[in-house]
Amino acid sequence: MNTRTISIIFGVIFVLVGIIGFVPNPLVHHGGVFAVNLAHNLVHIITGAAFLAAGLMFADKSDAWVKVIGVLYAVVAIAGFLPFMYFSQDMLLGLIHINPADRWLHAGLAVAILAAGFLLPPSRQPVAA
Repeated sequence: MNTRTISIIFGVIFVLVGIIGFVPNPLVHHGGVFAVNLAHNLVHIITGAAFLAAGLMFADKSDAWVKVIGVLYAVVAIAGFLPFMYFSQDMLLGLIHINPADRWLHAGLAVAILAAGFLLPPSRQPVAA
């Protein structure tokens, strides 16, 4: 397992979660365990695309990409716990619907992504054209 492989795994999961968020379900939806809205789903899809790009197109720099995404998720996690970041109830920056389960998931994801970026060996093999 290296940062290229974990980038692809995270990428697929994030894209799938973003897509699933558009379908009413009890886990990831506006009224689900993890509250999402259009903006939140799009963030998941964009994050997944960034991970996939790191793993598929920029594999030789996937460790740096994973670290950057991990830092961004750490910032999101911290912002999720700061009450002044909300312009209305459970709307981070007035755009992204989150709830307590999302806050803790984002914190856990930040730890997991940063651990992957710093602990897994990088993939230094160039991507075949």
